[in-house]
Amino acid sequence: MASNNNSSGSSNKVNVPEAKKAMENFKYEVADEIGAPLKKGYNGDLTSAQNGYVGGYMVKKMIEAQEKKMAGESGEE
Repeated sequence: MASNNNSSGSSNKVNVPEAKKAMENFKYEVADEIGAPLKKGYNGDLTSAQNGYVGGYMVKKMIEAQEKKMAGESGEE
């Protein structure tokens, strides 16, 4: 099992500290987009499925953005 040095007990970690606020905003933007009732503060009333969907959709959107960036850099469509 991996060691967790986060004092809050959460395994969530932003690898680029300068992106922390942007990632937080992105999370709420995605939740709003998919209709998940995510709010600032306590969200223990959300189901695992709702939380998982928010995280999964965030990953999907980040991959799409990177693919577009890579396609633009290589000149391919």
